[in-house]
Amino acid sequence: MSSFDLGYGTNGFSNHRLHDAVRVIADLGYTAVGLTLDHHHLDPFAPGLARATGRLATLLSSLGLRCVVETGARYLLDPTRKHHPTLVSEPAGQRIDFLLRSVRIAQSLGAECVSFWSGVGEAGVSGETNRDRLLRHLDPVLDEASGRGVRLALEPEPGMVVERLDQALEVRRALGEPEPLGITLDVGHCVAVEPASTTECVRRAGRLLFNVQLDDMLPGVHEHLEFGEGRLDLAGTLAALDGIGYRGVAAVELPRHSHAAPRVASRALAALRRARGGAAGQPARACAPTPSAIGDR
Repeated sequence: MSSFDLGYGTNGFSNHRLHDAVRVIADLGYTAVGLTLDHHHLDPFAPGLARATGRLATLLSSLGLRCVVETGARYLLDPTRKHHPTLVSEPAGQRIDFLLRSVRIAQSLGAECVSFWSGVGEAGVSGETNRDRLLRHLDPVLDEASGRGVRLALEPEPGMVVERLDQALEVRRALGEPEPLGITLDVGHCVAVEPASTTECVRRAGRLLFNVQLDDMLPGVHEHLEFGEGRLDLAGTLAALDGIGYRGVAAVELPRHSHAAPRVASRALAALRRARGGAAGQPARACAPTPSAIGDR
């Protein structure tokens, strides 16, 4: 039996109202949600945020859904530059403020963690400078997370300053291995850019794996694909998660499939169940809730 929960990301339901998306995800049989904070899905800068967060927390609880807070919204902070500013920008005040807000939202929702990435290095800025900026800008976020009992999960992202798992683990070491900081592993990214197999990446992350994103990809291409359209060993990946005793959320991330979200989400869950060898009528959850193409996201 699986000890982790299968979820679906709300960034793959961008044409739905948030509460509608959450209900569809639950009705399909998922038991978790990857919540991308965005202008149309729990805007962290909107008036009435506390009330909206409370309503969402009530809905998640009533549906028995676990939740992970994702922070990869494209144009939330700057309407003209995707993902800008980042943790390697200077200044990075808007990004830091966004992550602090995300931590507070995660605490209110009882979310598993806040997932984030480093950002793309700016032209003419050295790798050493980008690394120093990242470490410095993470300090206040780590302090907020530690004080609120919220976990953070750094995601290696193709084309960004932290692109591979070994780089994410090195950042954690450079910060003194803080307890609240772990790893988000997008298994498709492993296919796209990692020198090791996806199953080996899962094993290397081990106890530091706080969050998993599920999608398929092709080597060298950062494009989120449905299962079976790329080179991901889905059955082997799920078995590896079981093998390390992973107990978190593993949520499908297909941010460019919103035009057919319910059908795509249904196909994804069927593929996941087949990969696990389970009957289609059985629930996906076994425990109660408690580099060529950059910029696909």
